[in-house]
Amino acid sequence: MDTLLHSPSSMAKRPCPSQNPRFPNLNQMNMDQLLGTLLSLTESPSLCIDLSFERLLDSTASDSDQTVLIDRALKLGSVLLEAGKRSARKRASKHNSLAWALPPDLTIKVFSMLDTQSLCHAAAACSMFNKCAMDPSCYAFIDLTTVVPRVNNAVVSTMIHRAGKALQSLKLGVLPGPSVSAGSCQPLVYTIRNSVDVSNFSWNDKRSRQGKESSILTRSCLSPLAGDSGAPGTLLRRLHLYNIERMDNTSLCGALSACPSLLDLEIVGLHVELRQTLMSVSANCNLIERLFFESSKTGRDDSLKSPTCVDFVNNCPHLTSLALRGFKLHDYKVRILVKGFRKLKYVDFSTSYSITGTFLRNLGSNMGGNLLEVLILRDCMHLKEVEAARLLTTILAGDFKFLRHLDISNREGLASESDWYDRCYSSSVIPIKQVLEERPDICLLAEFPSDGSYIGIDQMFDSELNSDISLPSQLSSHTSEGSLFMSFSESSYNSDHGSGNEDGRDASYVIYEESSDEVDFLAM
Repeated sequence: MDTLLHSPSSMAKRPCPSQNPRFPNLNQMNMDQLLGTLLSLTESPSLCIDLSFERLLDSTASDSDQTVLIDRALKLGSVLLEAGKRSARKRASKHNSLAWALPPDLTIKVFSMLDTQSLCHAAAACSMFNKCAMDPSCYAFIDLTTVVPRVNNAVVSTMIHRAGKALQSLKLGVLPGPSVSAGSCQPLVYTIRNSVDVSNFSWNDKRSRQGKESSILTRSCLSPLAGDSGAPGTLLRRLHLYNIERMDNTSLCGALSACPSLLDLEIVGLHVELRQTLMSVSANCNLIERLFFESSKTGRDDSLKSPTCVDFVNNCPHLTSLALRGFKLHDYKVRILVKGFRKLKYVDFSTSYSITGTFLRNLGSNMGGNLLEVLILRDCMHLKEVEAARLLTTILAGDFKFLRHLDISNREGLASESDWYDRCYSSSVIPIKQVLEERPDICLLAEFPSDGSYIGIDQMFDSELNSDISLPSQLSSHTSEGSLFMSFSESSYNSDHGSGNEDGRDASYVIYEESSDEVDFLAM
């Protein structure tokens, strides 16, 4: 025992790879004997070692020598502890590889079915699982969405590089909560007020600190998709981005340019322009089948131009699902989209500003829109009562034969024909009961305020002048009978309270004139 502590070569060292372990030298043999003698102590080994070490210290006269012995003992104990842990892990890994019933290829297949967080937990279990979890196919479907910001660019980059060309789906960002599902009528735009589980979250965590990486995604989080000559994004089929507030048009368009095989694009709460996004999709994602785009600022994005709509229709003919929520959309632009996409089955323009419903005329037959199965116009501020009535009348007449879901609910009531400030709803004008009776296959949602509960339009805009919650955040409250409603925030709308369609009321929808910065064209 004393010899072990005094020996200058007593520190256990891992053998050099160049040395042949079958022919150990004399020092190694002595070390093995000493370590074997130490570990062979079975009766009260801790007491024996403690007494022996005390005697060794007492036999040393110099205080400095005693300090050296104590340091050597601590280091030796640390080395033995690490060696024991390392050997235990090796034995456990070997045991797992022998006891695990599945071969590596099936283990990889099972891991590829796990969500991203569960996959990371499995990879940390043992070295065998870690090796299987490093297979690119396990990262084909990456889901890094969280309730509060916890994922940074480094994590995203690591996951994308592990997937390589196997990457098929990528979901990033912050969702309002686990109860809100993507694609539902509930708002997905994130604010700190509509989040859940924020007790341990501080907005200061979003800032980079010295020695600590930021826990928020930035505009460069999608740059790995274009790395390695665009390999990771080449076969990407699904891209969902939620409330990445630092994302800009340039970064998003650059990522879309690296995803030519994209079929499903979902964008919620990003500070990007609708027109530039659609232009990038038209130019790079010609195979797209589903587009879900929810504005971060309801009613303020008026960037969409008619030529952009035409290019989008011509370059993306496979689109079957289109959702543009919270944008300022004019009827003639919407009509170009709905009528132009021949395979369109799902349409959602919830909370869109300026839509009056005139785009619905002559749709539902061979004129276009005849394949629609879902039509959602919930809380469109300028949706007119007469247009809603005309739509239901055409349904009774036999149009929209494939329609199965229709939502024209409005918690502020529908706009009158003469002035959208005048909110109204009359069961005698809108044939809801007749539609429910004659078309029982349609799920019709028509929730409106009860009679006498309409408020003045000035009150709607003056009630919450200083509110920092966007309109989608307020739309989460609905009542079963439509008897309770909330006032709108002024921040949800453009300073121009008109519908934007006052100068284009041509019932035939043949020609519309846009503002002076656009060219005139013939609608489809």
